[in-house]
Amino acid sequence: MRIISGKYKGKRITAPKKFPARPTTDFAKEALFNILNNNYYFDDLSVLDLFAGIGSISLEFGSRGAKEILCVDNHYNSIQFIQKTADELKLNITAIKSEAFSFLSNTKLTFDIIFADPPYDFTKDQLEKIVLLVFDNSLLNSDGLLIIEHSKHTDITDLPNFRYSKKYGGSVFSFFDLE
Repeated sequence: MRIISGKYKGKRITAPKKFPARPTTDFAKEALFNILNNNYYFDDLSVLDLFAGIGSISLEFGSRGAKEILCVDNHYNSIQFIQKTADELKLNITAIKSEAFSFLSNTKLTFDIIFADPPYDFTKDQLEKIVLLVFDNSLLNSDGLLIIEHSKHTDITDLPNFRYSKKYGGSVFSFFDLE
């Protein structure tokens, strides 16, 4: 995995072998950040990265100067790896170990961007639960965006607050907002 842009552009991040994660491909990540770059000033953003894995998305936001980044993953090794990498790079990333649904149910924090990259075998009902928890608990700021990365085989275009999706290879980014 590499950081695509920002302060650490081109830096390679290597996760330990047998790591319990499926990182977003560089191709898909670059496309996603091109979309975001046209709509946001990164240095103003507060970001929540759910199912953070090795922290690929968080490190990209951090390299681009996002002001606050919170990573949530239920694997201790993921959290430990993300925090160690963020500390080495001096990025404003906080990694916490928690189950995503529990975190969304209990947090009082709000975010400009919530990025969720659950396992690709999540059902449509599980993906809908993410959407409902985010919007029912008012976790997005007024111009906020929920982005769910999922398999191209799962159609979630009929979920509440859906706006549009973009397909990149076997991955789809579905975008949800308050409007």
